[in-house]
Amino acid sequence: QVQLVESGGGLVQPGGSLRLSCAASGSFLAIYSMGWYRQGLGKQRELVATMTSGGRTNYADSVPGRFTISTDNAKNTVYLQMNSLKPEDTAVYYCYAYAALGTLSVPRDYWGQGTQVTVSS
Repeated sequence: QVQLVESGGGLVQPGGSLRLSCAASGSFLAIYSMGWYRQGLGKQRELVATMTSGGRTNYADSVPGRFTISTDNAKNTVYLQMNSLKPEDTAVYYCYAYAALGTLSVPRDYWGQGTQVTVSS
C-alpha cells in the first residue's frame, strides 16, 4: 500500500502564500505521478496540479503563475507552493499518487486524507 501524509494547510489572508507537502510511504515498486486535487464546500474534487516522475507538469487553468508543483523523487515527496491566494482557493487539498505496488500489479490512484486551506481576511 501507499500512504500519503499531507501537511502545510491553514488559514491565510488573501494575497498570502502557503506551501503544502505530501510524503509517500509504504511498500511500492514505483510512483509514476504525484500531485494535488482540491474540493471546495459543495463542489466536486478538481485537479490543481500534477507532476510525472519524468517531470512533466499539468496545472488547472485557474492556477498557473500562482501555484508551483515540485517533487523530490528521492524522498517520494510532492510540494505545492501557493502564492497570491484568493478566497476561491479555499478547499480541502488532497495529495494524489499514481503508483504500482509490484511488477505484476496494475498502477492505481492513492489519496491522502486532505488538508484544509482557508483564504480569508
